[in-house]
Amino acid sequence: MQVLLPENVVRDNGAGAEIALESTRGKLLLLTLDVIRTVERESLEVSIWGSPNQTSWKLLGVFPRKDYCGTYTQFLDLADYPEVEFLRAEWKMSRWGSGETTPLFEFSLSADEPKLHAVGA
Repeated sequence: MQVLLPENVVRDNGAGAEIALESTRGKLLLLTLDVIRTVERESLEVSIWGSPNQTSWKLLGVFPRKDYCGTYTQFLDLADYPEVEFLRAEWKMSRWGSGETTPLFEFSLSADEPKLHAVGA
Protein backbone atom coordinates (compact mmCIF):
# COMPACT_ATOMS: atom_id res chain seq x y z
CA MET A 1 0.00 0.00 0.00
CA GLN A 2 1.17 3.50 -0.83
CA VAL A 3 0.04 6.44 1.27
CA LEU A 4 -0.65 9.41 -0.97
CA LEU A 5 -1.92 11.58 1.88
CA PRO A 6 -1.29 10.56 5.47
CA GLU A 7 -4.09 11.21 7.95
CA ASN A 8 -4.10 14.97 8.50
CA VAL A 9 -6.27 17.89 9.53
CA VAL A 10 -6.42 20.68 6.96
CA ARG A 11 -8.11 24.07 6.73
CA ASP A 12 -6.91 25.15 3.26
CA ASN A 13 -6.63 23.77 -0.25
CA GLY A 14 -3.38 21.93 -0.83
CA ALA A 15 -1.34 19.12 -2.33
CA GLY A 16 0.44 16.08 -0.98
CA ALA A 17 3.96 14.85 -1.60
CA GLU A 18 5.03 13.38 -4.92
CA ILE A 19 5.09 9.58 -4.61
CA ALA A 20 7.16 7.29 -6.87
CA LEU A 21 5.06 4.42 -8.23
CA GLU A 22 7.85 1.82 -8.44
CA SER A 23 6.22 -1.66 -8.58
CA THR A 24 2.69 -0.32 -9.16
CA ARG A 25 3.59 1.58 -12.34
CA GLY A 26 1.16 0.75 -15.14
CA LYS A 27 -1.14 -1.27 -12.87
CA LEU A 28 -4.71 -1.02 -11.68
CA LEU A 29 -4.92 0.75 -8.31
CA LEU A 30 -7.70 0.92 -5.76
CA LEU A 31 -7.75 4.39 -4.21
CA THR A 32 -9.20 4.69 -0.70
CA LEU A 33 -10.23 8.08 0.65
CA ASP A 34 -11.04 8.10 4.38
CA VAL A 35 -12.86 11.24 5.51
CA ILE A 36 -12.56 11.10 9.29
CA ARG A 37 -13.82 14.48 10.41
CA THR A 38 -15.77 17.36 8.91
CA VAL A 39 -18.42 19.85 9.98
CA GLU A 40 -21.74 20.86 8.45
CA ARG A 41 -21.95 22.84 5.22
CA GLU A 42 -18.58 22.07 3.73
CA SER A 43 -17.24 19.89 0.95
CA LEU A 44 -13.99 18.23 -0.06
CA GLU A 45 -12.82 17.33 -3.56
CA VAL A 46 -9.69 15.19 -3.98
CA SER A 47 -7.93 14.80 -7.34
CA ILE A 48 -5.11 12.48 -8.44
CA TRP A 49 -2.33 13.78 -10.70
CA GLY A 50 0.38 11.85 -12.54
CA SER A 51 3.77 12.82 -13.94
CA PRO A 52 6.58 11.12 -15.85
CA ASN A 53 9.19 13.55 -14.49
CA GLN A 54 7.87 15.47 -11.44
CA THR A 55 7.67 18.60 -13.62
CA SER A 56 4.61 18.29 -15.86
CA TRP A 57 1.44 16.95 -14.21
CA LYS A 58 -1.71 15.50 -15.76
CA LEU A 59 -5.09 15.04 -14.07
CA LEU A 60 -5.80 11.28 -13.83
CA GLY A 61 -8.93 11.18 -11.70
CA VAL A 62 -11.19 12.98 -9.25
CA PHE A 63 -13.25 11.69 -6.34
CA PRO A 64 -16.76 13.12 -6.47
CA ARG A 65 -17.26 15.92 -3.95
CA LYS A 66 -17.60 14.62 -0.38
CA ASP A 67 -19.73 16.29 2.29
CA TYR A 68 -19.75 13.53 4.93
CA CYS A 69 -17.38 11.28 6.82
CA GLY A 70 -16.89 7.83 5.38
CA THR A 71 -14.60 5.55 3.39
CA TYR A 72 -14.79 6.02 -0.37
CA THR A 73 -13.04 3.94 -3.03
CA GLN A 74 -12.47 4.17 -6.76
CA PHE A 75 -10.19 2.56 -9.32
CA LEU A 76 -7.36 4.22 -11.19
CA ASP A 77 -6.07 2.22 -14.16
CA LEU A 78 -2.46 3.29 -14.74
CA ALA A 79 -2.28 1.05 -17.84
CA ASP A 80 -3.96 4.03 -19.53
CA TYR A 81 -0.95 6.17 -18.51
CA PRO A 82 2.22 4.10 -19.11
CA GLU A 83 4.42 7.21 -18.93
CA VAL A 84 3.37 8.07 -15.36
CA GLU A 85 6.06 7.38 -12.76
CA PHE A 86 4.85 9.68 -9.94
CA LEU A 87 1.48 10.38 -8.30
CA ARG A 88 0.34 13.36 -6.27
CA ALA A 89 -3.00 14.13 -4.63
CA GLU A 90 -4.52 17.59 -4.40
CA TRP A 91 -7.57 18.75 -2.48
CA LYS A 92 -9.97 21.66 -2.62
CA MET A 93 -12.40 22.56 0.13
CA SER A 94 -15.38 24.89 0.30
CA ARG A 95 -17.72 26.08 3.01
CA TRP A 96 -21.08 27.81 2.74
CA GLY A 97 -23.73 29.22 5.02
CA SER A 98 -23.42 31.19 8.24
CA GLY A 99 -20.92 30.81 11.06
CA GLU A 100 -17.26 29.84 10.74
CA THR A 101 -15.96 30.49 7.21
CA THR A 102 -12.84 28.32 7.34
CA PRO A 103 -13.41 24.69 6.34
CA LEU A 104 -11.92 21.83 8.36
CA PHE A 105 -11.37 18.27 7.19
CA GLU A 106 -9.46 15.33 8.55
CA PHE A 107 -8.76 12.72 5.88
CA SER A 108 -6.25 10.33 4.31
CA LEU A 109 -5.73 8.77 0.89
CA SER A 110 -4.02 5.51 0.01
CA ALA A 111 -3.47 3.44 -3.14
CA ASP A 112 -3.13 -0.32 -3.36
CA GLU A 113 -3.40 -3.05 -5.94
CA PRO A 114 -6.88 -4.58 -5.64
CA LYS A 115 -7.10 -8.05 -4.15
CA LEU A 116 -8.91 -10.54 -6.33
CA HIS A 117 -10.72 -13.44 -4.69
CA ALA A 118 -11.54 -16.66 -6.49
CA VAL A 119 -15.09 -17.91 -6.14
CA GLY A 120 -15.53 -21.68 -5.98
CA ALA A 121 -18.00 -23.44 -8.25
